[in-house]
Amino acid sequence: MREIITLQCNDCKNRNYTTTKNRKKHSERLETNKFCNTCRKHTGHKEVK
Repeated sequence: MREIITLQCNDCKNRNYTTTKNRKKHSERLETNKFCNTCRKHTGHKEVK
């Protein structure tokens, strides 16, 4: 079953993106580079609760 997760910017701690993932297949936290509108640059984004 796919669950909705939220991605948070590592620099400004702003929660910018939502996506889905299958927790049975990928139990570790997702981390990816995305564009942050607050920072106005590409930064790392981590999964939060």
